[in-house]
Amino acid sequence: MNSIAPWRIGWAAMLSGLSKPSPDKSIGNPAEQHPMQYAPMPSRRTGPVHEDAESVKPASSTAGSYRIGVDVGGTFTDFYAICDKSGDVHTHKTASTPSNPADGIIDGLQALCRKSAIPLHHVTRISHGTTVGTNALIQRNGCSVALVTTRGFRDLLEIGRQTRPHMYDLQKDHPDPLVRRTHRIELDERLDALGDIVRAPTESDIGAAIEAVKATGADACAIGFLFAFRNPEHERRFAEKLRQCAPGLAISLSSEVQPEFREYERFSTTVLNAYLQPVMGNYLRKLEHSIAELTPNASLGINQSSGGLMSVSRARDLPVRTALSGPAAGVVGAAHTARETGRRQVITLDMGGTSADVALIRDYGVDLANDRMVAGFPIRMPTVDVETVGAGGGSVAWFDRDGLLKAGPVSAGADPGPACYGKGGDQPTTTDANLILGRLSERGLLNGDMRLDPQPARAAYEPLARRLGFSIEKTAHGVVGIVVANMVRAIRRISVERGHDPRSFTLMPFGGAGPLHARDVAVNFGMIEMVVPAAPGIVCAQGLLVSDLKEIFVSSQRLEVSDSGVRHLTRILQELQQRADAWFENEQAGPGDRRVELSVDARYVGQNFELALPLAGGGTRTLVDIPDAETIGAAFSRAHEAAYGYASAADPVEIINTRLSASVRLHPTECKPLVSTDAGEPVPRDHRAVIFDDPDTPMMTPVFDRARMQPGLSITGPAVIEQMDTTIPVFPGDIARLTPEGHLIIRIGRRDTE
Repeated sequence: MNSIAPWRIGWAAMLSGLSKPSPDKSIGNPAEQHPMQYAPMPSRRTGPVHEDAESVKPASSTAGSYRIGVDVGGTFTDFYAICDKSGDVHTHKTASTPSNPADGIIDGLQALCRKSAIPLHHVTRISHGTTVGTNALIQRNGCSVALVTTRGFRDLLEIGRQTRPHMYDLQKDHPDPLVRRTHRIELDERLDALGDIVRAPTESDIGAAIEAVKATGADACAIGFLFAFRNPEHERRFAEKLRQCAPGLAISLSSEVQPEFREYERFSTTVLNAYLQPVMGNYLRKLEHSIAELTPNASLGINQSSGGLMSVSRARDLPVRTALSGPAAGVVGAAHTARETGRRQVITLDMGGTSADVALIRDYGVDLANDRMVAGFPIRMPTVDVETVGAGGGSVAWFDRDGLLKAGPVSAGADPGPACYGKGGDQPTTTDANLILGRLSERGLLNGDMRLDPQPARAAYEPLARRLGFSIEKTAHGVVGIVVANMVRAIRRISVERGHDPRSFTLMPFGGAGPLHARDVAVNFGMIEMVVPAAPGIVCAQGLLVSDLKEIFVSSQRLEVSDSGVRHLTRILQELQQRADAWFENEQAGPGDRRVELSVDARYVGQNFELALPLAGGGTRTLVDIPDAETIGAAFSRAHEAAYGYASAADPVEIINTRLSASVRLHPTECKPLVSTDAGEPVPRDHRAVIFDDPDTPMMTPVFDRARMQPGLSITGPAVIEQMDTTIPVFPGDIARLTPEGHLIIRIGRRDTE
């Protein structure tokens, strides 16, 4: 890296000097109740993956520094370490500790450094993907929240958009608001659509509202005023007074959390942020303290839902940005693998213990979505566009009231886990099914450190088999098929339903369970190739190490796509660039490590919602030229045609939001490539009966150790390839080849369905 400050200092100060957006006087939007107007017009290679302590050479005092990615999942906590000097890679998995995820992180760090001979004082950076915020939302165990809003908008959180969460379920409603009605306080203030002050709150108004907030006894307060994204003056003034009168209260301002139009989504996001502040703040303080004691020279970075890193202090202020932290890291890691293998179009399948996440990678890029639902609540901020389904290794098979067999979304989790874990679980899960089918070995997971017992697995499936009148093997095979169908539906939503042909993509399975089921998923779509990353169960942790430091600056203004509108867009870009430059300087980022990308949210005039449209990317000082109005309009028409199957060159287009994404490259540009190129016939370490397509016909199948396979070698199925973090069945007729970077490319030799 060029000119990056020592991270043990820089992380603590990260983003503290970020300049705040200045009040903007341009026109607002119709969703905030105002009439239509317009404003004045090289790829890096990694070293060998070390999976066993015996295969690792002890680190010397000159071994160099280490960076470690830590991803906490529902079942396992994953670690991926890189030596900056040698490029060697070390991986580790340990059972997650749901009651306190920090315990699993600290225990795992100690085990990783011990088995890989990494001196603790040589660890210089730890990047963390967390599910603490997501779990708090799902389990509704955040803090008590008060809301202060503009007079007349007290019930906005309940009114919402007046849409049903499920169109054909008249009984199902949206979740109850996180703020009780008695905790919603109105302030007599008002801005107009331009951000001009219509009614300023008096000191007595502010004082009364503050006393009302204190009377609620809430742990956090969300402040959301109408049109505050245009002018944050009233929110900042009230927050300053509230901090003086209630210094221990966590406070979230909508103009700081996400200064964009659409008041309902903005207020909801701000409330969610306030709801998570004490929970995440407490967790991060304890984790930061524990890591500082264990690895005194290491900085700690937290992954965002947008796929970039932020400081611990920023994560404490904006915990809502971590709502999809783990899945985002997985897609970033997959994009890195896509570059190494030269696969530009990829569909990812990240299957863990409780769920499966799928996403598209196009031209090595990761798509972002600005509107997501998390635990039934709308969140308005950039997130990696991931579709999640309740299909994981711990997914439980059960009979619904209609008498049909289902799998998931209920999961056995990490404790007690699947029946075969031998920890007291007695429910039939996907992992139990794979063990019954012989796709998983009794030797178990984590290179034999976590053995699997087939007897409890068969006992768990026996009641299902008896009810169906099937053999246990056929029942297990059917459950795997149901799980695959669930994932197929999720992939269809992000591909076929958005105008993309899955047959032109490569499937990239990862996560501990992804490679076990990927072949069936690929065949369903007529895909002919899969890429299994070198460490598929650790891809999320790897993604944390190849993620950049990232901040997104936004200006919410309506601009007509015309010559005058483009001129005004240039002025907006200059303002955003100044804010990005200040952020770069605060991070002491060298010019070679900086990157900016410009995008806009655009729509036809009269539409309710927008499409994200990338416009330009370049260096920090000068972006590539902004296209003219005609080019922007044509690009939008193509995007609209792809998304909806329709476009009109005659209808006027408008820009709603302008976004400038600023990032700082953190990972080194060079790591040691694999040097072992000797080829030889792979030797199976054993054979076992495996059921592939026909549950009544098991096949005696050779089992290979991936750690002993040499690059360039090919294996023709039937075969099973095992490694520390996953198991990969190679179906009959398929061909698996290992690349120089350690990735496994599987060509599907025949298709069971078209």
